[in-house]
Amino acid sequence: MTSLTTARPALRLAPALFGATVFASATLVFLVQPMVAKLVLPLLGGAPSVWNTSLVFFQAALLAGYGYAHLVQKIASVRVQALVHGALLLAAGLVLPLKVSALLGEPSSTHPALWLLGVLALSIGAPFAALSATAPLAQAWYARTTHPGTEGEPYVLYAASNLGSLLALLAYPVVVEPLMTLRGQSLGWSLGYAGFIVVMALLGLFVARAPGVSADSARDGALAPVRWRDRALWVLLAAIPSSLMLGVTTHITMDVASAPLLWVAPLALYLATFIFAFQARPLLPREGVLMFQAAAVAGVAVINPFNNTDIVLVLFLQLAAFFLTALMCHMALVERRPDPSRLTEFYLWMSVGGVLGGAFNAFLAPVIFSNVWEYPLVLALSCLVRPWRAGSIRPWAWTLLIAGAIAAVAAPYAATLLGVGLTVRLLLAGASVAAFLLRGRALTFFAMIAVLCIAAEAVGDRVDVRQSWRSFFGVLRQSQMPVPGLGGTVKMLSHGTTLHGAQAQDPRYRCRPLVYYAPETPIGQTFSAVRAKKAAMTVGAVGLGTGAVAAYTRPGDSLTFFEIDPLVIRISSDPRNFSYTTQCAKGAVGYVLGDARLTLARQPDGRFDILLIDAFSSDSVPAHLLTVEAVRGYLRKLKPDGLLILHLSNRHLELRSPAMAVAHAAGGVAMLQQHDAAEGSPRLWESTEDVVLVARSKAALALFANDPRWTPADPTRARPWTDDYMNLVGAIYGRLQERWTWLPS
Repeated sequence: MTSLTTARPALRLAPALFGATVFASATLVFLVQPMVAKLVLPLLGGAPSVWNTSLVFFQAALLAGYGYAHLVQKIASVRVQALVHGALLLAAGLVLPLKVSALLGEPSSTHPALWLLGVLALSIGAPFAALSATAPLAQAWYARTTHPGTEGEPYVLYAASNLGSLLALLAYPVVVEPLMTLRGQSLGWSLGYAGFIVVMALLGLFVARAPGVSADSARDGALAPVRWRDRALWVLLAAIPSSLMLGVTTHITMDVASAPLLWVAPLALYLATFIFAFQARPLLPREGVLMFQAAAVAGVAVINPFNNTDIVLVLFLQLAAFFLTALMCHMALVERRPDPSRLTEFYLWMSVGGVLGGAFNAFLAPVIFSNVWEYPLVLALSCLVRPWRAGSIRPWAWTLLIAGAIAAVAAPYAATLLGVGLTVRLLLAGASVAAFLLRGRALTFFAMIAVLCIAAEAVGDRVDVRQSWRSFFGVLRQSQMPVPGLGGTVKMLSHGTTLHGAQAQDPRYRCRPLVYYAPETPIGQTFSAVRAKKAAMTVGAVGLGTGAVAAYTRPGDSLTFFEIDPLVIRISSDPRNFSYTTQCAKGAVGYVLGDARLTLARQPDGRFDILLIDAFSSDSVPAHLLTVEAVRGYLRKLKPDGLLILHLSNRHLELRSPAMAVAHAAGGVAMLQQHDAAEGSPRLWESTEDVVLVARSKAALALFANDPRWTPADPTRARPWTDDYMNLVGAIYGRLQERWTWLPS
């Protein structure tokens, strides 16, 4: 065998070659995730669950890759291992260039998750799994082909792999997405995969010729067998951060938008925790991580149920709590890592934990929970990973625990008597301070956080929820409250955190549209104007909600709802819940199931007098419905004098500016109304809202030309959104400008 002395020049090049290979594979793996998810997003209504389901698929593909790497390590010859892996990379590349497979047909609204998993498997599954296997294989080869004093270095190489992953993720929304079309991205990634095969071939030649131990001798030198208790801990410590990553992503995207920019942030932080945890010398001290994690989790427990919290504070606290908790778990994982001879097995069990944590959120939780309880539940349970201190609890700690619990339990009662005011906030703040001070013991801290989460949830939700449903597309809740101005009880339908419709139960007001659809609102004004002009009208509505606009139909009118979620149709067409479509509608009402971009495209051109786009899920924006390409398609479906209504009300995004720019770029003429609810009127009677009204010609808007409530649209305030470009940061900043007047324009 060649001596280490004569092989020393080659060994000096080893770190660079191994590092380049691992970095390249990680870059490709994490560039393709948001890319493919964005390709399929428009096919499933822009739902936040598209990314979560995609992420679970990628975790499963990663597990398959790690499992394959672990099995390949059983081949005695490293040279044969390299040949096998090279053959797999070539075979997997046969599905390229990257595209969404059409073998399964159009998306299924009844089984969207299964359809999505199948499409991802056919489109990217093989190349992704092959690339994922590269990192553990390369690290195992590195341990065998370098001198004996470097046994610990493969785990540092894992940190380098995650650095490549992190840079790729950050590059996607900042560089790749703004500068390249989706077609260009797909072709570029496919070329990158071909280039990686060349890099892998060079590494294969090196490991085949390099001196080192064989796979057999590596096994012979292994340490004591790993206990199943250790494997279970690896799985658990990997599952918690994985579950939290999907939980915080759902929480953020449900109230802002389902888009790569917001997908990337939690995943990037997740990868960063691996980088920090797997360093030879940790960059962050463990005690500091534990202290700040306790503070962040206590803060999130308090603000989580409140819908009107400032978006900047929400994003900061949620992401901070997730990052610190994931880092805490991964630090504990690194403390329990085995000898490098068990490297591929360690990664395999870590990957099992990642899949189980993600699958719990994506598949099990929607079945067993009617609301998004999995996120606060796992966040609270993660506190048990903190150090368990031996010995009895001191009297001061018992006193603090009891006082904090009393404050938390008292908060909902105070809210009932006094409303959610200063007293309630002080009680919750006191309980969170008590939790922080009890952070030294995992069990007491967990108990305090659990009580705090339950109390805050009771305070944050002050409506009388009667039923709750959950589907792939979100959480729906039917609640009710007394409104004297409407004769008594009003039933409401909420999607996530946003009210999506309401109906009075008093027969005098039952068929009067409420909230965004009241006669005084821009949507109501448009329907009333077209009714006065035409004896019969044909209406299309993207997004059903409670179906309130059906009350505007007359005999001879036709209304078609385009709805992606079959659960919404079932709820709103059941008179026991809402009766707009069954008892108030005088015209014909029909439903088309599926994503509106696809189903509207099949409608005849020139069909509609009114086309209403109102498809928000919670406050999340189905951004693919607000692009130039989408609006151009809508305008083709309008009659020459037809009207397109873009409902843009949103708590976190200023959508008026991009919508006006989109309308102009699509060839339309637009008007804007920023409607304020009448002073002193019941909030459920009429709502504050933003609407952009678009037509194919200026003449079609003549009905509103002399109405001072409507103003001509200004298309110069923002760059129009397209299928290849969306500026969510600008939309968030625009909303903050309206709230914080000191921000520069």
